[in-house]
Amino acid sequence: MFDIKLATHLAELSKISFTENELNKIRGEMDKIITLMDTVSDFDCTEKSSTNHTVRLDEIRQDIPLPSTPRKDILKNASEKDKKAFTVPKVV
Repeated sequence: MFDIKLATHLAELSKISFTENELNKIRGEMDKIITLMDTVSDFDCTEKSSTNHTVRLDEIRQDIPLPSTPRKDILKNASEKDKKAFTVPKVV
């Protein structure tokens, strides 16, 4: 499947140089990866799965507004701040 010629071609496209030993190692590793990925075709995907993980809208919690954290509590640990917000260095 993944031969030295293809490994060399991909290395050239990637502008990477490999020794002969490295190309052989890459060829072997890629061949194993491709063989493993080919096992995906062994799975039967024609039937619908018996487990359906859909969420019904009536099962979702209600969107109830809650009070926000007070601004003074949020800003109390800020190293730099003005009265209403964090201050950060100007970025141009």
